[in-house]
Amino acid sequence: MTMHDREASTLFHTYKRLPLEVDRGEGVYLFTKDGKRYLDMFAGLAVNALGYAHPRVVEAITAQASRFTHLSNYFLQETQIRLAEQLTRLSGYPRVFFSNSGTEAIEGALKIARKWGSTRGRNELIAFTNSFHGRSMGALSLMDRPKYREGFGPFLEGCRVIPFNDPAALREAVGGKTAAVFLEFIQGEGGIRPISAEFAGTLEELHKKHGFLLVADEIQSGAGRTGKFFGFQHFPVSPEVTTLAKPIGGGLPLGAILAAEEIASVLEPGMHGTTFGGNPVACAAGCAVLGEIEGKGLIGKAASLGERLKEGLLGLKNQLPGLIREVRGYGLMVGAELDRSGDGIASAMMEKGILINCTDTTVLRFLPPLIIERSHVDETISALRDCLEHIK
Repeated sequence: MTMHDREASTLFHTYKRLPLEVDRGEGVYLFTKDGKRYLDMFAGLAVNALGYAHPRVVEAITAQASRFTHLSNYFLQETQIRLAEQLTRLSGYPRVFFSNSGTEAIEGALKIARKWGSTRGRNELIAFTNSFHGRSMGALSLMDRPKYREGFGPFLEGCRVIPFNDPAALREAVGGKTAAVFLEFIQGEGGIRPISAEFAGTLEELHKKHGFLLVADEIQSGAGRTGKFFGFQHFPVSPEVTTLAKPIGGGLPLGAILAAEEIASVLEPGMHGTTFGGNPVACAAGCAVLGEIEGKGLIGKAASLGERLKEGLLGLKNQLPGLIREVRGYGLMVGAELDRSGDGIASAMMEKGILINCTDTTVLRFLPPLIIERSHVDETISALRDCLEHIK
């Protein structure tokens, strides 16, 4: 039996697998059991910021695992504290809570918003169309996409989903009852769609006027991917709460909630917790990841290589009119929207040894490791040109 046969006979049928059997990863490449090498340009959906088997991450994991792999959160844990110190310094937020995932970080942020609002007569939560915040019931309550929600209701009361990037809809929705607005400033699963300058200005104006909490979902866009530490830093906004996950665990399950002092203080001992959140091995890996991102200047590199990637995609848009409708994104979080489904193009790229991802049906999504080089960008653009010319 093949691995695909064995999986089909044992696991829930919830994933559409790629037809590859991965043997190992090294740097920006994956190697399959049949000896083929693939340039990974979506990096575990933005998780593998340092690619595969990065020596600094491997060393950190090995060293911590040889001491202990788990302690109850009744104990102080040096790796948690060290990672929290790195995050507070890099982010500007004074407080951190560690979870196991981005979804759990969103759930924690929901609880914070409701707890904060409970003494202020505020219980309404606002989110936006086409967003993706996770697959738990709380996260689904902040989303509108039938693909994820159908059949799972009823959802949390007091949650409203309004049109994305619509200043008028935002003005109409928020008010004195609004506890929090949850927002991906650059939608990831929704097709790499940033908010507009007008929407950003309206959001911050209303944020100051009404005093609701602004919660930034940086699970996919955070930790340097967009050429800044947070995606929201491309806009004139000031969230009180930010959620992180994906890259910060070095490939291990780890999420975080970052918050202003007065917001974090609404949670007192016993009000919120986790058994595995802030796992010492994951935190050790996280320290290595953030140390490498900062020490090797990977945020600036993401900005410059992201511009090269966008320029290459825009060149293809001009050379092959009609196929690519729009190129958008920041840093190494880039989308190319096609005039058709992108699945066939992603499959054709895989045949050429390059892995890209299609999201929102028509959008080719590029989320490569932050350690890629110019040659990898150029190789990707060249291969994509061949694939697009073939269908043209």
